[in-house]
Amino acid sequence: MNRGVQPQHSSPTGDARRLALCAGARLALPALVLGLLLAMISAGSALAANASVGLGTAAPFSVLAGSTVTNTGATTMFGDLGLSPGSSVTGAPQVLGATHVDDAVAIAAKNSLTTAYNDAASRPSNGSAGTDLAGQVFLPGVRTASSSLLLSSGSVTLDAQGNPNAVFIFQIGSTLTTASNTSVLLVNGAQACNVFWQVGSSATLGTGTSFVGTIMASATITANTAATIHGRLLAETAAVNLENNTITTSNCPSSESGSGGGTETTSGSEGVAGAGGIAGTGTSAPLPPIGSRTVGKHGATRRKSHKAARRHSKAHRALPHRRGAFTG
Repeated sequence: MNRGVQPQHSSPTGDARRLALCAGARLALPALVLGLLLAMISAGSALAANASVGLGTAAPFSVLAGSTVTNTGATTMFGDLGLSPGSSVTGAPQVLGATHVDDAVAIAAKNSLTTAYNDAASRPSNGSAGTDLAGQVFLPGVRTASSSLLLSSGSVTLDAQGNPNAVFIFQIGSTLTTASNTSVLLVNGAQACNVFWQVGSSATLGTGTSFVGTIMASATITANTAATIHGRLLAETAAVNLENNTITTSNCPSSESGSGGGTETTSGSEGVAGAGGIAGTGTSAPLPPIGSRTVGKHGATRRKSHKAARRHSKAHRALPHRRGAFTG
């Protein structure tokens, strides 16, 4: 007689439970993989939506037009001037960069502009821009106006929330218009090089407007008297009309292609001048082209040494030479 340990048999209930667990695991694994794939796709879409708009060979241009460029008065642009397929530039604006009229460089820049325009127009929207920008504050993202967009008075504020790579894209169905003496304010690290206005027809900047960002218009761009632009005026098919304007091309220092990723000097809060900011406007002070910043750097070093010398001199003069010299 075998008195050893009797073999143990699994109960039908236990077998069923194990089979159910295995089946559940087999079903859960594909669902988990699918969930991870969907999350990766969603994250990739979000990154694409928040990426800057690459301007390619159009990035060095302050002004790029299709039919003609006209100017009245003392307009200065820090970047290049381009025109294609037109050939007429009138009014002799001061161009501190190069001028390309219907040449290979201008043609390539126009092709890059078309690509950038289509990129900006195709981004998924994060919400409406409304019909009037006056008094509004926008966080990074894509805002859409189905028809025209107006800045009727005062200012509109773009708040980067401390992220120097924050991108602002405005998709405008027809026209963009600013009233006289209005302004676009950059706060909390927002940069002009990461602000884009994709305009379905024409853009008009009012007298004395302080504007920020790259305008990419399908048709005409007009900058009225004394309007200043920290960005670019890029018109696909029609004219760019200027009058006593200053246009400072905006490049993030880490990328002259206009694809963002660096830091530009902007004010820290609305109405207060930060380093390089303009007091009372919150906008960036015009920056020279990237290539000329070496000169400014040396100048800044000399100014720092002079300030230090003055502080040292004042410290010595503050010492009392007689009793009662301090007045409180």
